[in-house]
Amino acid sequence: MVIHAYSEDYLHSAQRIMGDMLDYASDSYELDPDDFFQMFLISDVAYQFQTGNPSYVAGKTGCELVKEVIRQSGLNLPDLPEEMYLDKSPEYWAGHALAFYQWYTGKTFQRIYKAVSVREILNMYPAYHEMDIMQFVSAMDEKLADYYKETNLKRLRQYAGLSQSELAELSKVPLRQIQLFEQRQRKINHTKAVTVLMLARALGCRCEDLLEI
Repeated sequence: MVIHAYSEDYLHSAQRIMGDMLDYASDSYELDPDDFFQMFLISDVAYQFQTGNPSYVAGKTGCELVKEVIRQSGLNLPDLPEEMYLDKSPEYWAGHALAFYQWYTGKTFQRIYKAVSVREILNMYPAYHEMDIMQFVSAMDEKLADYYKETNLKRLRQYAGLSQSELAELSKVPLRQIQLFEQRQRKINHTKAVTVLMLARALGCRCEDLLEI
């Protein structure tokens, strides 16, 4: 059960826009990528983008998003000409790849950024920019798994005071499958919806609470 952040129809434009956004913020405004991204996170722009508001993932340019973030931050910076460079920089790639990862996983930008900074993504550029994007996704998944040690399933199971065996008996989900979910050897987001539903009923929570977003 893969739950993407928004319709795939907007994905390519969202990647281009976020790539242009980081490129423009870094090259034209000479803002540190992490400083700018933290401004982005506390602005309304991040929420609108990650939830797939068509105005943000298709209707605006990356340059317009930068200026909106700056306005919302209260910084008094000059209104620079909008430039989108033909030569794609590491910052462009970072934004392009990050937009894909956020769309593909449905995780919030805040959750992603807590585990992996923009600077760390930029450091991945030499090794990953010519690879298939799913190689980047796998690397990011490892970084987030290392940062977020416990899965939602394990946390909620322990909160309910259940062992893995007890949860398996209550939910009718095989013990080995529960173990694989908790060890992150199998992704709960990619399993059958009925499996998540059975676990949620046994734990008295919502299906969404078990997903790794």
